[in-house]
Order: sequence, then C-alpha cells, then structure tokens
Amino acid sequence: MSVDRSLCVIARAKAKTDQVAQVREILTALVDATRREPGCLSYELLQNHDDPTDFAFVERWASPAAEQAHFATQHISVALQQVVGLLAADPEICRYRTLK
Repeated sequence: MSVDRSLCVIARAKAKTDQVAQVREILTALVDATRREPGCLSYELLQNHDDPTDFAFVERWASPAAEQAHFATQHISVALQQVVGLLAADPEICRYRTLK
C-alpha cells in the first residue's frame, strides 16, 4: 500500500476592515508564483463570502519539505513584510494529512 506523503495546508488571514482591498492585492500576487514552486500541487486563495476580511489559502504540497521551502521564497518574504499592520490578527496555519 502506498503512503500519501503530501501535505494539505489551510492558512487563514484576517484583514483589518479598512485594509481588505490592500490585503487582497498582496495575497492575490502570491498565487501564480507559488503555483510554479517545486512541490506545489495546488494553491487556491479564497475570500469568505459573508466576511470579506477573512481570507484562506487551501494548499497541497508534495511533502512537508516543499511547504517549508515555500517560506524561504522571495515572494513570501515580500508579502509577509507588506501585510505588517494590515491584518487584524496573526495568520493561522494548519497542516493536515490525508486519511482517506
């Protein structure tokens, strides 16, 4: 039986109410560059329909190492600097493994 070593990540960020457009622009800019990273199987950015301040990335990585390498990229480093002061709370990152 083959073991799925991929990693699913759900990363949430909550923008300050008056910073939604700017946060959306910063986060949207991450999508294409991240999808080109080695080990990125999928990377989707969502915005909550009922609460536009609530953003979520749903990510699938080939391995935990691929996800960790993601944090060393230039585009992530720049985005993390750009969102300083624009978020209502620290981002929440949850990592999951597929059970079935």
